[in-house]
Amino acid sequence: MRIYALLLIIAATCTSSIFAQNLQLLDGREVNTVTSAVPLMRISPNARSGAMGETGVATSPDANSLHWNAAKFAFIDDDMGLSVSYTPWLRQLVDDIYLAYLSGYKKIDDDQAVALSLRYFSLGNIQFTDINGESTGEGNPNEYAIDAAYSRKLTPNLSTSLAFRFIRSDLASGQVVNNSVIRPASAVAADLGIYYKKETQISGLDAEYALGANISNLGSKINYTESIEKDFIPMNLGLGSFLSIDIDDYNRIGFALDVNKLLVPTPDTIDADGNLILDHKEKGVPEAIFGSFSDAPDGFAEEMREFTISSGIEYWYDNQFAVRAGYFHENATKGNRKYFTMGLGLRYNVFGLDFSYLVPVNGQQNPLNNTLRFTLLFNLEAFKKDNGDA
Repeated sequence: MRIYALLLIIAATCTSSIFAQNLQLLDGREVNTVTSAVPLMRISPNARSGAMGETGVATSPDANSLHWNAAKFAFIDDDMGLSVSYTPWLRQLVDDIYLAYLSGYKKIDDDQAVALSLRYFSLGNIQFTDINGESTGEGNPNEYAIDAAYSRKLTPNLSTSLAFRFIRSDLASGQVVNNSVIRPASAVAADLGIYYKKETQISGLDAEYALGANISNLGSKINYTESIEKDFIPMNLGLGSFLSIDIDDYNRIGFALDVNKLLVPTPDTIDADGNLILDHKEKGVPEAIFGSFSDAPDGFAEEMREFTISSGIEYWYDNQFAVRAGYFHENATKGNRKYFTMGLGLRYNVFGLDFSYLVPVNGQQNPLNNTLRFTLLFNLEAFKKDNGDA
């Protein structure tokens, strides 16, 4: 166990002020990363999307759609399904951090569906120390979120959804930082989603295109101490598109493109001493959401740098075997995450298996190196039919 790495992760998760120490210039532009509390809410939990460059807002629906856009559930073919995902996280730094995700759905009728999910993020076991390196106890920092969603078709081609979420973050309970006692923090949030899909033809081939939008984590700010200063949770706007083409009876290929932007204030500026001015934290939630499109110190050019781009491709053979690849891009002044992804998928009558692998483009020392995701999917409708036939 590498304690120092875990302590850095906790500090980065608790507050964005740590990044004030690392402001620098890149090609003449200030590195000014937009940060929030509980960043786990923006980690892709499932292997299919993880293999397609973190796309999912408009891809074909599956049991993991609650994270990406719950409106897709209204168009899912099967009556009931379940998914279990596991992601070892930051294995280049430590060996006991992981994200686990459980998600399931149930169709009410042809036009309606409900879904539930549980996300659990463990930061492993930590030996806490004070400024002098003396032990102050051990802990097991963790965060979790519980989601519930309802999706309904508005027309034969259009659906919408509403999801509610409870978030709890327990990073260093009982520890004292700057004379403040750290305590567990919690927040409530909601997602609003919309999804449109339509069949068409391209060069004589059957095809289907889809468009989606999801505003996620609209909710309360979060606080780990008695301080009046609170942090924003990662409110986000996701826009997505997906095109699927049936090459023939056995071969199908799909192309996905997502664009995301955090609806969180940009850190304002730095003072004469190089310290970050944190007035942005004093904004209310509505002001932060609408102002997030116009509050960057460098104006419109910096606002455009705050968008991340995800792209992916998915090939299916006979609806049983899939090969996937993708690319994720974040501007160098806004976090500098850039990586390729790849993965495989298998589908049987009752269950399926997805696997993904992440390859950063920033060198071998990137902490995201060798990130793996595993997902098991269960078609409970097919399971019931098989048992009935038996």
